[in-house]
Amino acid sequence: MKLEGKKIIQLVSNDFEDLELWYPVLRLREEGAIVDIVGEKAGETYIGKYGVPIKSDRAFADINPDDYDAILVPGGWSPDLLRRFESILSMVRSMDQAEKPIGQICHAGWVLISAKILSGRKVTSTPGIKDDMINAGAEWVDVPVIVDGHIISSRRPPDLPDYMREFIAVLASK
Repeated sequence: MKLEGKKIIQLVSNDFEDLELWYPVLRLREEGAIVDIVGEKAGETYIGKYGVPIKSDRAFADINPDDYDAILVPGGWSPDLLRRFESILSMVRSMDQAEKPIGQICHAGWVLISAKILSGRKVTSTPGIKDDMINAGAEWVDVPVIVDGHIISSRRPPDLPDYMREFIAVLASK
């Protein structure tokens, strides 16, 4: 297993894109990683856009990014809620400064925009937030996945296999 012993934060709030959260969690666990589901409250059940639930393991406030090897931000409408928490933005900035893998798909770029870590970075996302990404100083490209150092970005559910292949490769190399 490529990721044995690696610890990953999977952020969650309501209205996450079901596949964009669950597919990465399952793939990473298949590779031996420990994936903590982290929401506003520990033990809370969050519901995806299509009704698939997930229960959080930990609360935002209880997380020390130094204890983790990577972070994933789901897509859907969840990123618009997540970016309102200073603890999330601080967590993302900490992971960025430590050059730990940061995975973002679809609308997840909103969190990275609010954390102010995209200037000069090459990324992709759902075309719906292309202008937001560019206005944050990123170079936006319409391709399935982009790896720019430790930031791995992807567009939407059909790109999940490419996204996770690259995320796993970056995390395994750390």
